Amino acid sequence: MLLLHKPSELQIRAFITAQQHSTFSYAPLEITRDSASDGYTMDHNRVQLGSGAQCFDAAVNAVRQWKMFDLGWVQLCFDNTPIEQGSTVAVVVRHLGFWSMNACRIVYVIEEHRAEQRYGFAYGTLAEHAEQGEERFLVEWNHQDDSVWYDLLAFSKPGPMAKLGYPYARRLQKKFAHDSKKAMQRAVSEEV
Repeated sequence: MLLLHKPSELQIRAFITAQQHSTFSYAPLEITRDSASDGYTMDHNRVQLGSGAQCFDAAVNAVRQWKMFDLGWVQLCFDNTPIEQGSTVAVVVRHLGFWSMNACRIVYVIEEHRAEQRYGFAYGTLAEHAEQGEERFLVEWNHQDDSVWYDLLAFSKPGPMAKLGYPYARRLQKKFAHDSKKAMQRAVSEEV
């Protein structure tokens, strides 16, 4: 949904409510679990956040608070949305002098306690989204070398609106990945 002004909280809440029963705009679901899907562009980005239990706990906390969206030009609505399968959010983006609202729903949650502890989730695009696909947000703690990582994996293809400006849409995707890694580094460094 494109707007000439920043949407009000009331408009955002109405948008999310309208999307509660919307279907996913892509298939198959959970494509970020397999790391391979034909017809989609894959983006995989990682950054080390630090090391140790305290760093991992801070990173998990940051994901639970959606800190990877603290970017200035992107707003996650709403950052108190629980990280659980079925939760629906709106991603509000400011670009080229206008605003867009894009709907996503959490497809699955990861919480593993093995040799490599992992926490995160993947959300998928709904009908009211410029793109089609799925993005996974994950933090990992490798007990062998004690390193803690933030990992972004996305499979996408342009929706009808994004096809018109595909090169620009790709630049926004790359900017989001870059800025999201920086936001997680900031959030973790503030807690550690």
